[in-house]
Amino acid sequence: MRLIRDRVQIAVATRYATHKRSSSNVLKLYPESGRALFFKEIAMEHGRFYFLVDEYFTKFNDANLMNNREMVGGIFHDRPSFYAYYDEKSKIFWLVPISSKLEKFKNLYDQKIQKYGRCDTIVFGNVLGHEKAFLIQNMSPVIPKYIKNQYVERETENPVQIDGILEKELQKKVKRVLSLLRQGKKLVFPNVLEMERILKEEMKNNI
Repeated sequence: MRLIRDRVQIAVATRYATHKRSSSNVLKLYPESGRALFFKEIAMEHGRFYFLVDEYFTKFNDANLMNNREMVGGIFHDRPSFYAYYDEKSKIFWLVPISSKLEKFKNLYDQKIQKYGRCDTIVFGNVLGHEKAFLIQNMSPVIPKYIKNQYVERETENPVQIDGILEKELQKKVKRVLSLLRQGKKLVFPNVLEMERILKEEMKNNI
């Protein structure tokens, strides 16, 4: 696993199901001091994977957010990576954490299937040849200033991607869960709509 370093500007480019890029969703986020003549950039794309900075978890001190270190077998490992979904309604990204705790989340998945007949909040799929749990139930909104790195393949340095079938399933379920959230359904653990409001206000004040 290799990480792409932060760049010197901020731009948001979205990649839709057609894999075309759009230049209509560009956000410029200036440093908090407002004194610098340049600003930091992380280029984000729909369908890619990213790592969050610790500052995000300090700003949003929500106990229901996933920890920025994943514990496996009682040992903390590297930061979990997040699948990025661009939401046209809010004009910001939503990050879906992935986890290697398959037994735990498959049990939860089976319980939800047995109880409700469906499960839109947990999806399973391969990332770099390893099965992972995509936790829509733990997703949260983000803007580029809180992104630390992009997840890329070590050998090729290309952005990590998932296959089209899995991506289509994730997009469908994230979109459905977001819609239900805005109707008052509690399907995601963190208080994400309040987080979304704060981030939209932050964007408004910094553009």
